[in-house]
Amino acid sequence: MFKNKTLLITGGTGSFGNAVLNRFLETDIKEIRIFSRDEKKQDDMRTQLKNPKVKFYIGDVRNYDSIARAMVGVDYVFHAAALKQVPSCEFFPIEAAKTNVFGTQNTIDAAVAAGVDKIICLSTDKAAYPINAMGISKALMEKVAVAASRNIPEGGTTVCLTRYGNVMASRGSVIPLFLKQIKEGLPITVTDPKMTRFLMSLEDAVDLVLFAYEHGNQGDLFVNKAPASTIGDLAEALRELAGGDNEIKVIGTRHGEKLYETLCTREEMQKASDMGDFYRIPADNRDLNYSRYFSQGEVNISEKEDYHSHNTEQLSMDELKETLMNLQFIQDNL
Repeated sequence: MFKNKTLLITGGTGSFGNAVLNRFLETDIKEIRIFSRDEKKQDDMRTQLKNPKVKFYIGDVRNYDSIARAMVGVDYVFHAAALKQVPSCEFFPIEAAKTNVFGTQNTIDAAVAAGVDKIICLSTDKAAYPINAMGISKALMEKVAVAASRNIPEGGTTVCLTRYGNVMASRGSVIPLFLKQIKEGLPITVTDPKMTRFLMSLEDAVDLVLFAYEHGNQGDLFVNKAPASTIGDLAEALRELAGGDNEIKVIGTRHGEKLYETLCTREEMQKASDMGDFYRIPADNRDLNYSRYFSQGEVNISEKEDYHSHNTEQLSMDELKETLMNLQFIQDNL
C-alpha cells in the first residue's frame, strides 16, 4: 500500500519516529518526510542515513503554517510529535496542551486540507484513566482526533489512533537508567517493586502502526496486546543479566505514577473487537443529541474489566530475561 507513496512523520527524530522510519525504508515507498523542530537531531539523522528518499522539514506542530507546508503532496501521516515526559508536563501543563492537543488539531487540519489519505496519531496508555498532565493532554488529544474524524466527509482523510504501553529501552525509559546504575555500581532505584508495566519493543509498536494503516476505519483506536512484569522483577532480571550485585533500593511512588497501566478501559472493552494480536476500539459516533450520552446507559459495561498491566500475561523471570536479551539496546550494552 506504500508503493510510490509519500509518508510524513511528525516528531520523526525521536525513538518512535526513528523506528517507523527504519521500517518504511525497507519498503518501496517514494519519500519519507521527517518533520521536527530539532535541527541538530535532523542533521545527525541526515548524516547517518544519507538516503535520498528521506527529506527533512524544520517546523513545529504548534504552528499550523509550518506543518501545512510540509503536508503538501503527502499520502500518509504518522503523528508522533509530543511532549511526553511526565515531570515536564506536570510542571508545564500548558506547554503539554499546546503540543499534544493543539498541535494534533493543527496536524489533522493540515492533513485534511492537503487531501492526505490516512493519518495515524500516536497515544499512550497514560491516556486511559489519566492522573497526570501528560496523560490528560494525551486523553484530550484522542478526543480531538475522534471529534475531527466525525466531521470528515466520506472519501476524505481517515483519522485513526494507536495507543501503546511502555516501549522498552526507549529514550527516557527505565531500562537504560537501571543498566547505567548497574554499570556504575550504584543502587538500582525502584519506586515500587509491585508496580507492573506493559513490555513492548519498538518493533511491536511499529507493527501496531502498520496494522492501523492497513485496517483502520474513521476514528478507530488500535491497541496491541502485550505482556507485563513488575518493576521489581525487571530490576532483578537486568541485574542478573549484567552480572551485578547492586542493591535494589525502593524509593517510593513518584508524583503522578500509577500502580499499573491501563491500555483499554472497561467502557472501551465493551465495544472492542478482538483482532488477534490487537484490539480495535471504534469511535463513539453518537450525534449531538446529548441524551444519548447522559440519559441512556449500558448494563454490560459493569460486567467488563479494564485491560491493564495487572491482568495481562505476566512474564516469568526466564521469559523476562529472554525478552530483554532480544532488545538491540541490551545486546549493545552487555
